[in-house]
Amino acid sequence: MSPQSDNRARVLRRPASSLSSLEPIDTSPFKRPSNWLFVWFTVILIWLISLLPWRLWQPAPDLLLLVLAFWCLHEPQRVTMLTAFVFGLLMDVHDGMLLGGHALVYSLAAYGAVMLHRRLQHFNAVIQAMHMLPVFLVSETLGQLVYAWVAGEWGGWQWLWSVLFTAVLWPLADILLLLPQRRLDEKDAGSV
Repeated sequence: MSPQSDNRARVLRRPASSLSSLEPIDTSPFKRPSNWLFVWFTVILIWLISLLPWRLWQPAPDLLLLVLAFWCLHEPQRVTMLTAFVFGLLMDVHDGMLLGGHALVYSLAAYGAVMLHRRLQHFNAVIQAMHMLPVFLVSETLGQLVYAWVAGEWGGWQWLWSVLFTAVLWPLADILLLLPQRRLDEKDAGSV
């Protein structure tokens, strides 16, 4: 055996580094798009639920923000930043607050979800929630800073609980909003 072939054998036997062996948690993301009627039904239903007075409780999660960001991540062609902006304006009008405050927060969160779209499609809901927490935090922080600048007073830090609860609810939203799609996938898998 020659020294060159001995060196090649050593190189070939070298174990892979730990970074090269990393794989996404979910290697089979959904290929089929969600039904557009279901997507818009959930957005409008959550918008109507968000009009109820329970939202006035400071640590209440922003369900509309959660659902809009979720669909922007999973269906960016159907639910866009414009959709988030319009629903944000509707929430501003309903609350009688600074016009554009919710619109800014929802648009920034939708932008973050669209930017992370390709990356997060390969991970499970818990990892997606960990990635979306900073998106929710930054968008809400900017909204609070604009409100404090215009109103001339700081509203406090209680809104951080709302951001945290919104991110914690991401896996539940994943289960509920993708349930019809999972049922179709199971039905197709059973017919093969």
